Amino acid sequence: MHRSLKSCSALAFLFACVLATGAAAQQAPDAAASAPAAPCGGDLPAFLQGVKKEAIAAGASAEAADQALAGAEIDPKVLSRDRAQGVFRQTFLEFSQRTVSQARLDIGRQKMKQYADVFARAEQEFGVPAGIITAFWAMETDFGAVQGDFNTRNALVTLSHDCRRPELFRPQLIALIEMVQHGDLDPQTNTGAWAGEIGQVQMLPRDIIAYGMDGDGDGHVRLKQSGPDAILTAAKFIQHLGFERGQPWLQEVTVPDNLPWEKSGLGGTMTAGEWFNLGVKPRDGNTAFANLEGDLVLPQGRLGPAFIAYPNFKIYLEWNKSFIYTTSAAYFATRLSGAPTYQKGTPEQGLSNDQMKQLQTKLDSLGHDVGEIDGILGSGTRVAIQKEQLRLGIPADGWATPALLDAL
Repeated sequence: MHRSLKSCSALAFLFACVLATGAAAQQAPDAAASAPAAPCGGDLPAFLQGVKKEAIAAGASAEAADQALAGAEIDPKVLSRDRAQGVFRQTFLEFSQRTVSQARLDIGRQKMKQYADVFARAEQEFGVPAGIITAFWAMETDFGAVQGDFNTRNALVTLSHDCRRPELFRPQLIALIEMVQHGDLDPQTNTGAWAGEIGQVQMLPRDIIAYGMDGDGDGHVRLKQSGPDAILTAAKFIQHLGFERGQPWLQEVTVPDNLPWEKSGLGGTMTAGEWFNLGVKPRDGNTAFANLEGDLVLPQGRLGPAFIAYPNFKIYLEWNKSFIYTTSAAYFATRLSGAPTYQKGTPEQGLSNDQMKQLQTKLDSLGHDVGEIDGILGSGTRVAIQKEQLRLGIPADGWATPALLDAL
């Protein structure tokens, strides 16, 4: 099962956010690590006093902590969102056609032209092409139009005070206090996603502290208001996730009727060139990166759209763990970079939610680790499907079909 590690506010129909803590957590140990953590739960004023002490131990001033925490409240709507975490059941064709619309492509190209100098700087300094940043910008907030309406301070106070996952959210609250000290955030008025993400590319406070860039030269990093700040900060963050300058991330291909389908999917061991030698053909004819690792990605099986995912695709999975979201975002970036609309193909009929749960239950009974029985075609379920398809003599492309369910 896949869940989002980042993003929510613009795509409320997705699923709830589970915090991306890895990026800033990989920084050098900070002073907060040596301060006693404020315990969760209990009296809110006492809890906030603990947070204040922790923030001061991390280097914040008492004045900044008081300013950031003054008037803080528990937001029941945040707790409701956290408990309700929805799930993602759209197919790749459904989701990508909904999100990679012509209107978004047109606006994205306008933004790339409007901020051409900023995008040029982003690629020069961090090696990240404009199309990749712009696609995330569109997917996350519709270019800043839908950034979320939860008070960020209250959201992080709520999730830090709640004893479900305080260790994930409390460091973000401490980082928010640092942003207040820098003058980059007004705790009374700043709004964003329910899980604390801020701005046009929906980043968490620790990541903003670690990777924030002042793109417009006003001395502040304000991702809500400033397009240049958002573009450069996203570029620096994407570089940190491991994006390799000058290399592709996703390439549409056509596939022959017969392939070792069991070798398809993310995490394979073949190069793009080895797939090309088996008859896989890039639609753009470019085989210049044949020596790179290349995973044959079939979001809806061998009869649907097909792509080679290169090592740079991994940054998408660091940004958001949903296979459908990441493949759509990567495809969006190729479109903004000049690629044509994908070939839809004629994928076999998929399963309904109840049928998918039946399939997962059967796979689980056969000893496969599919995670939660949730009706979602996530990575564990896809791997299990491929193993059973191979055993049954069915092309092992990882796509769940009524025929497979009947066969099992």
